[in-house]
Amino acid sequence: MSEAERKLSAPTLRRLIHLVKKHTGIFMEERKRELLFARIRPRMKELNLQSAEQYIDHLESHKDEIQKFVNSVTTNETVFFRTPIVWDFFGQDFLKNWFKKNPDEVLRVWSAASSTGEESASIGMMCEEFKRNHPTFRYRIYASDIDTEVLDNARRGHYKERSIDDIHKRMPELFHRYFVKSTKPDPQLCEAILGNIEYFVHNLHSRGTRTAFFDVVFLRNVLIYFNDPDQELVLRNIHASLKPDGVLIIGESESLARLKTSFEYTKPLIYKRAA
Repeated sequence: MSEAERKLSAPTLRRLIHLVKKHTGIFMEERKRELLFARIRPRMKELNLQSAEQYIDHLESHKDEIQKFVNSVTTNETVFFRTPIVWDFFGQDFLKNWFKKNPDEVLRVWSAASSTGEESASIGMMCEEFKRNHPTFRYRIYASDIDTEVLDNARRGHYKERSIDDIHKRMPELFHRYFVKSTKPDPQLCEAILGNIEYFVHNLHSRGTRTAFFDVVFLRNVLIYFNDPDQELVLRNIHASLKPDGVLIIGESESLARLKTSFEYTKPLIYKRAA
C-alpha cells in the first residue's frame, strides 16, 4: 500500500476532490489519489500537519490557505509556440487581417490560463515580428491564471530551463532578438514585450469585468480539465469577453463539437464568436 493510500482514505479523497472543484472548477477523478496527495503534501509539511484530514480541516477554517491550495493542485505545463498551426494562423492570417481592418486600433489579446507565461511571451514575439513590418501596429496582452505563483514568475520574464533550451534550439533568431541577459543566469524576456503584458488573477468560471473587449482569446489545453457543463460555462464567459468579430483559439486535444456554445468553427482549433 502506498503512502497516498494509507494517508488519503476514500472519504477524505472525496472531500479533497470536492474542494478542488469548489476552488478551481477542475474535476478530478478518484484515480488521481497519488497525484493529489503529492500536491498537498508540501503544504502539510509546511504546516506541520500529520494527515490529509488535518490539512483539509485547516483549509476549510483558514481562508488564507485557499490560494496556496489552488497553487498546489493546479497544473502548469507549457512551452513556447506550442502547436505550430496555431502560430501560423495567428502570425500570418489573423494579424494581417486584423490590422487591415483596424489600422488605428490597439489589438487586445487574452492569454487565459497563461501559466508561467510562455504563451503570452510567444504572442508578444509574434506581435513584435509583425510590428517590424508595420511600425504603427499596437498591441496589448492580458495574461491570467488562477495560480498566483506562476503569474509572479511570468511577470519577471524568466522561464523554465526546458522552455528556454527549447526556443533557443528551435527558434534561435527569435531567442536572440527577444531575450536579453539579466542579473540571473537565465535570460529574460525583453522589456518591449514585458511592458505590453498585463498579468492578473482570474478564475475562468467567473465572467470578469471586460465585456466585448478582446479581439482574440487563447484558451489552450484548459477545457480538458473541466466536465461538459463547466466547459460550457467557461465558454459563455469567454464569449462575453470577446468583441463581436472576436476569435477563440483552443488546444490540440480539445474540440467544441459536442458542446452547446456560441462559437462557429473556422478551422482546426480556431473558432469565431457567433452573433
